[in-house]
Amino acid sequence: MSQPQSPNSSMASTNDQARFLRQGSHRIYVNNDDKNITMELHQKKRRRRRCIKCCGCCIATILLLVVIMLVLGFTVFRVHEPSIRMNSVKIDGINYLNTSTTLQPNVNLTVSVDMSVKNRNSMSFKFNEATTSLFYDDVAIGEALTPPGTTKARRTLRMNVTVEIMVEKILRISRLGSDLKSGELSMSTYTIINGRINMLNIIKKNIEIELNCNMMVDLRNQYVRDIDCKKNVSL
Repeated sequence: MSQPQSPNSSMASTNDQARFLRQGSHRIYVNNDDKNITMELHQKKRRRRRCIKCCGCCIATILLLVVIMLVLGFTVFRVHEPSIRMNSVKIDGINYLNTSTTLQPNVNLTVSVDMSVKNRNSMSFKFNEATTSLFYDDVAIGEALTPPGTTKARRTLRMNVTVEIMVEKILRISRLGSDLKSGELSMSTYTIINGRINMLNIIKKNIEIELNCNMMVDLRNQYVRDIDCKKNVSL
């Protein structure tokens, strides 16, 4: 026959159950916190990876653009010096110089100069009014202006310049008589061209071209020989 339980033992059993429930609920709560923390850490790692990928893509894009600009800067967008060349020189009225050792003031003498400007750039070269001066014994005896123009990309523009000689200035030069007797006149020309190369209003470069040419006028054969030119280009 079983003995009835004492109040103390029943109370102790109730306390044990309550303690067990509290411990169990505590354990479940801790597990939920761990799960939440793990999820937050995982989300942070994912966000960090996304940020790293985005930053890497941005840096790669910037580096690619820099490389492309450098390549274009050293190839397509590189500014090359335009070249100028004197193709031929002709003096109209040279027969007046050959027939006599004296020169009359009413003689009409003109110098026709055929020049070409070559543009090696991938953009057009636009130049202002050009000036060509003719010298004899370091004295300016004529000057001509060439109208403004444009040389297209990688093209050559030919220009014809006509210089009218101021005979009254030649008559003041003391060595003219001896040169007429020898049949040779040493002359020189100076041409200056100022222009600009413009690429989509991004690349703008002012260019000045100078051309100095020395030549010998052969009065007996009536032509110009020994043309020696030197150019100077300032970017």
